[in-house]
Amino acid sequence: MSTQIIDGKKIAESVRLEWRVRAEKLAQLGIKPGLAVIIVGDNAASAIYVRNKVKACSDIGIYSEVHSFPETANQNEVLTCIQTLNNNPHIHGILVQLPLPAHFENNRIITAIAIEKDVDGFHFYNVGALVTGNTIFSPCTPYGVMVMLQRNLINVEGQHAVVVGRSNIVGKPMAMMLLEQGATVTICSSKTRDLSQFTRSADILIVAIGKPRLITAEMVKPGAVVIDVGINRLADGKLCGDVDFESVSGTAGYLSPVPGGVGPMTITMLLCNTILAAERAQAGVRVSYSK
Repeated sequence: MSTQIIDGKKIAESVRLEWRVRAEKLAQLGIKPGLAVIIVGDNAASAIYVRNKVKACSDIGIYSEVHSFPETANQNEVLTCIQTLNNNPHIHGILVQLPLPAHFENNRIITAIAIEKDVDGFHFYNVGALVTGNTIFSPCTPYGVMVMLQRNLINVEGQHAVVVGRSNIVGKPMAMMLLEQGATVTICSSKTRDLSQFTRSADILIVAIGKPRLITAEMVKPGAVVIDVGINRLADGKLCGDVDFESVSGTAGYLSPVPGGVGPMTITMLLCNTILAAERAQAGVRVSYSK
């Protein structure tokens, strides 16, 4: 079977061109979308991600600023920074780079971000609203996966979608977004017994569990759509996904690679959410919500 490779980089470039037009329209009104990134500690991978996000912002017409704190920073320092950014009309999106140091309370930090500026889509309001299909900002990685499916004209409605991974960042919101589009969804985790019995029944298989090359050809239904969200660094320094790309090629009908698949889409959807936040601010749209 011939497998069609889903080129996330190419799709991301197309999406960015479309949203750059929206950023330019805001610029004509004297508004430049602004994104603030907060990073705590000296995690090398996080630093790379932040640099990539800053560059992407510049390329599409978004102003960005980075607020760096040492590993030993007090949580209240970061909360104060978030509050300042919440009140800054020139900042439309706030992103806290994860992971945070162990002495931080992730939920407290994330929920301190104003809903209107939660462009990562991690605030309880946005995550909870996924259940009703009314979220303002969808989490960037699942959002990117949905756009990849749409741009490849892959119909979700009526399909059996299996999500391997139950994280709050990818697995759970991914399942909600697929349900909203009419898919029948099964969620699996590292605790699932006989994982292959579920993956073999999937019309659409999305893998985000963090185990290198876990999914092999015999675990995939011939002709299935396979989206690999995982990114793992091997001992030799090379990157690979949660899907054994070489093995699954030839069995899957569609397959996303690592790198070059979901990764570029995640950053792209962050940019889209930031521009959307600026559009909403320009229109005076606010959210009424009390904790």
